[in-house]
Amino acid sequence: TVATVDCSTSKSFATDASPVFQSSCSYSTGCHATGSSKGVFVTYQQIYNSRNTIRSAVMNGSMPEGKSLSSAELSAIVCWIDAGAANN
Repeated sequence: TVATVDCSTSKSFATDASPVFQSSCSYSTGCHATGSSKGVFVTYQQIYNSRNTIRSAVMNGSMPEGKSLSSAELSAIVCWIDAGAANN
């Protein structure tokens, strides 16, 4: 299945991207929580530093493991990264 991304509205880290990371990557799943050997995606800087790897992995469906992101969640991450990944 080809992922659908809609970047028609701007995305912010605090409002759009961060909640997806919290629910799908770090806090609720533990995969990328503090102390993880898979990479820690808890703070803005950690996520920003891994943004290219994150973008590729969510677009090809390899992350998050064991589930799929909704189109809205995928768009929140990819559009935020594509717009420069600002800490906003």
